[in-house]
Amino acid sequence: MSSLQRTPLFELYKDYGAKVIDFGGWELPVQFSSIKEEHEAVRTKAGLFDVSHMGEITVKGSDALNYLQYVLTNDVSKLQEGAAQYTAMCYENGGTVDDLLVYKRGDDDYLLVVNASNIEKDYDWLLKNKKGNVEIENISSDVAQLALQGPVAEKVLQKLTDYDLSQIGFFKFEDDVEVAGAKALVSRTGYTGEDGFEIYCDSKDAASLWKKFLEAGEAEGTLPIGLGARDTLRFEAKLALYGQELTSEISPLEAGIGFAVKLKKEADFIGKEALIQQKEEGLKRKLVGIEMIEKGIPRTHYEVFKNDNKIGEVTTGTQSPTLKKNLGLALIDSAYTELGTEVEVQVRKKRLKAEVVKSPFYKR
Repeated sequence: MSSLQRTPLFELYKDYGAKVIDFGGWELPVQFSSIKEEHEAVRTKAGLFDVSHMGEITVKGSDALNYLQYVLTNDVSKLQEGAAQYTAMCYENGGTVDDLLVYKRGDDDYLLVVNASNIEKDYDWLLKNKKGNVEIENISSDVAQLALQGPVAEKVLQKLTDYDLSQIGFFKFEDDVEVAGAKALVSRTGYTGEDGFEIYCDSKDAASLWKKFLEAGEAEGTLPIGLGARDTLRFEAKLALYGQELTSEISPLEAGIGFAVKLKKEADFIGKEALIQQKEEGLKRKLVGIEMIEKGIPRTHYEVFKNDNKIGEVTTGTQSPTLKKNLGLALIDSAYTELGTEVEVQVRKKRLKAEVVKSPFYKR
């Protein structure tokens, strides 16, 4: 028996030719056909992802807003019902507990969607810092999540629901939508840099929805997508991955997600003082895009140098399927983050030239 966790769709993977790997304790598909083909499908048509490994935690009660303002970096008071917000949780020292989405379902009713590898850690952190009249519940095992992403995602999904999906704006959602006979929360969000939807449903409905989505999208060329293309897609769009661009040692400001940190919000939040200090003193390191000048691929944790001094390391790197260039994201000393700065990446035994370039690498 596998000791790895599995999503409700695990039994279906083999029917679609999936190659599975251990991803943070989960047995998940890295690819179904090929990473390049799947990446291309999402950029040009549509792709379907099983993201049921992600965690869902509900926060309810009369003090829910005040409590979330205390544990989250963004300003939750700005959220209207039916809207989502990207945010982070920080430690006192400004390091990142996790990055996540918060959905406002009602005045005292919020849903947090957290990273799979952090579910237990996040839940414990939320309980440890509980304040006031709030109920916090980890409902991850009851909820499955499918993501349909790409330029024709709306057209495909619209075949399976009477609800007018064009009414759902970016980072907005509709609760209790009937989709192919199942009730779901339909959110116009994603992790690919494309238009698309994330669909939260009851775990027992996931397998049937997966099949129906792929059938409905067959004419449009919709493919099932694995973790490999999920990573190249989010990388091109410069969407942070916890454990790489963000960690307990890397603050949201250093990782370039300062837009999700509201230092001026009235509420005090965990890590606020440390982040204010970081900003006032000037960030010592920043996340930048790099493009290889010499032939080589900048992989995660490869060291970056300038004049024989180590100035940082690559957080993610690959050959970009869309741009056909060897690109990376690197967290480096702020003194070397100007566009056009030449640096060197230690690729195995050689130091190869690269330059700091504009990022995100891809915008639709």
